[in-house]
Amino acid sequence: MSGRQKSRGRGPRRPRGRPASAPTRVGESLTLDVGKVAHGGLCVARHEGQVVFVRHALPGERVIAEVTDGTTKSRFLRADAVQILRAAPQRVTPACPWSGPGQCGGCDWQHTSVDYSRELKAQVVREQLQRLAGIDRQVEVEALPGESDGLHWRTRVELAIDPAGRSGLRAHRSHRVVPVEECAIAVPQVAKTGAFSGQWPPGVTGVDVVVPGVGEPVMVTLPELQPTPSVRERVVTASHGTHDLDVSARGFWQVHPAAASTFVEHVLQELEPRPDERVLDLYCGVGVFATFLADRVGPDGVVVGVEGDERATEEADTNLASARADVHLVCGDVGEVLASPVIAEELGQHGHQPHADLVVLDPPRTGAGRQVLEAVAALTPRAMAYVSCDPAALARDLSYAAELGYELHSLRAFDAFPMTHHVECIAVLRPHAGEPMEHSILPFEDRRESGRCRGDGPV
Repeated sequence: MSGRQKSRGRGPRRPRGRPASAPTRVGESLTLDVGKVAHGGLCVARHEGQVVFVRHALPGERVIAEVTDGTTKSRFLRADAVQILRAAPQRVTPACPWSGPGQCGGCDWQHTSVDYSRELKAQVVREQLQRLAGIDRQVEVEALPGESDGLHWRTRVELAIDPAGRSGLRAHRSHRVVPVEECAIAVPQVAKTGAFSGQWPPGVTGVDVVVPGVGEPVMVTLPELQPTPSVRERVVTASHGTHDLDVSARGFWQVHPAAASTFVEHVLQELEPRPDERVLDLYCGVGVFATFLADRVGPDGVVVGVEGDERATEEADTNLASARADVHLVCGDVGEVLASPVIAEELGQHGHQPHADLVVLDPPRTGAGRQVLEAVAALTPRAMAYVSCDPAALARDLSYAAELGYELHSLRAFDAFPMTHHVECIAVLRPHAGEPMEHSILPFEDRRESGRCRGDGPV
């Protein structure tokens, strides 16, 4: 049940003291002059003093937009541009016939070129950095190797099944399934599996298709009747070798085939791990960064990985079984693990408190947050690499890091999700010049201990 109960025998009762709901504006048509780009694949417009976030528009256009969410009292409205009265010169015909108002919600920028979409993403990153972190920096969103037109790159696709048994993708901000015959941003092997065609039997609610770096495509139907299989992904770097890693077919992995290799190469180049160093890999997943870091720090070095997902931690243990370094994997909430004695035990002491020479953070979209960054700063690393898929969360966390004595040393942004609003940023932080690398840390008895996973599972 929701928080509001139903009344029997009469209309819904309104709690005392609360004003009546404001009239909805959903379905209204508005003529708008579109302004700058906003975070989330939207552009900003105004109508009679109310902010409107418009999808399927471009800066500088004049459009007729249909309101999709909001009331007369809402701080802002959401709308779809359903008619273009004055087109921007960058507007193109979408490559996908299922892209547009009311259709598939997977892509945000099919109506412009991939080059211009990268300019829009760069504007968003710059604006978030300036607004949330006070950082004024030029940003270029770079194409990944092998990228050209922004199409045919996605190696993992999650399809939903509608009540008629047809597969498709969900509409924007909706559970409604839009049946499609193919996906323009997916690699061709996805369609060849037959996942888009045919009739799915009753009870099947979704289909996940994975085209791994090694081996044949895999389809997993939902709900799962069998254990989820693992697939093998290959990470190839120009300077640091190649590793194959096992990962669940439904686990987290970068969906662009060049993403993992590019990110590993850049992180290692910026951090410059040295033999014998102690490295902390937070939100380590199946160990993609930890595997290459272990090669660099060598047999006298230490790599500690922390991951909240038990299946991913088990796979990381497999992937790192033959690592050259002393590797420790901890399964648990990152914040709780950092606040427990576990980190000191695994990293070892430097003076009277635990210490890491390098830290890699690859948090979920919500970011790491103040608590995690305070704990990381207390480890006094000489450098940290922060891998982020959300520029707003990154900017917020960079502001926390600055308060803790770490400044932005370098930033690169990669178009790991062409045609969508998503962008991957890698920020490298180092101590402020002249900043003493000493930070207060709670005594161990004041911290909460969390569980951890080793090679034989949770202990």
